[in-house]
Amino acid sequence: MKYLLLKHYRGGPTPATDQPSMDHWTPEEIDAHMAFMRDFGARLEANGEFVDAQALSIEGTFVRSDGEGRPPVTDGPFAETKDLIAGWYVIDVESWDRAVELAGELSAAPGAGGKPIHEWLEVRPFHTGTSLFE
Repeated sequence: MKYLLLKHYRGGPTPATDQPSMDHWTPEEIDAHMAFMRDFGARLEANGEFVDAQALSIEGTFVRSDGEGRPPVTDGPFAETKDLIAGWYVIDVESWDRAVELAGELSAAPGAGGKPIHEWLEVRPFHTGTSLFE
C-alpha cells in the first residue's frame, strides 16, 4: 500500500514547538536537517519502502481555466506560508501502522539548535482502484 507523507511548512493542528521556521536556521542546522532527510530516505530505500521524495520551493502561482483559450495566471490568493506544502515522501509499506510509524520518525527531524522539530505530517493513503493514467 502506498502512502503520502506530506510535509507542511507550518501546518497541523497545534504547533508542538515554538521552533523558528527554516529560513531562520543557521547553515549548519539546515545541513543537519537535510542529512537527516537523506538518511531517512536511504533507510527506506534499503528496506524497499521508498518510492519518491521531493522538496518544494515556496514560489508558485494559482492557475485556473477561464473557459476557451489560455488559462489566466495569478499571483494569489495564496494560503499563508504556514500552510504551504514543503515536500513529501511517497512510501510503499505493509500497513497503515507502518506509515504512521515512519511519519513519527520523520517528524523528529532536527531543527534549530539540533532539537527535533516535531512537525505535523499528513499521512494519506493513495486511492486504490482505477489509475488516472489507464
